[in-house]
Amino acid sequence: MESSSGNQGSSIQASLGGRYASALFDLAVEAKAVDQVERSLAAVRDALAESAEFRALIASPVVARRDAVRAVVAAADAIGVDATTRSFLGVLAENRRLSQLPQIIRAFRTFAARHRGETTAEVTSAHPLTPEQVDELKQQLRRRVGREVSVDLEVDPAILGGLVVRIGSQMIDSSIRTRLNALASAMKG
Repeated sequence: MESSSGNQGSSIQASLGGRYASALFDLAVEAKAVDQVERSLAAVRDALAESAEFRALIASPVVARRDAVRAVVAAADAIGVDATTRSFLGVLAENRRLSQLPQIIRAFRTFAARHRGETTAEVTSAHPLTPEQVDELKQQLRRRVGREVSVDLEVDPAILGGLVVRIGSQMIDSSIRTRLNALASAMKG
């Protein structure tokens, strides 16, 4: 399946991060390494979530290109990413596009899910979901959309409770924060 097919693919590719993700996806398909690259990107995403130093590296515009390339390649080696992802991270650093990494990871996951015939749902919860909760959520979403659903989980304590689910352009917001805001608006009249 081509990465540029479908309306969602076109809108993803319109962004800078989407174009980089599309290029990486095409390389991964060519190398028959889509799953391997997706696992490596998940490891990079986890490292970003856990390491303030890594987040600072990708966000800093003042780190010299050569230093950024060396640092990101060293981080990739420490994380244990595959060779395609390692090279790609080096290219991002060389092109001063490391700040696009979170968007690239999300877009790549969307391309990979579509490649497998799945739909991707971005799910935000106030607290980490258990594996059982994730499985139940996937089953509910599969019944709703009529196909397999992979979930991209994010934790945001600011939503207080409940979930915010985005599938393509559709959003299901059952967060307590949204309910409280709606109640406050209704009370204002």
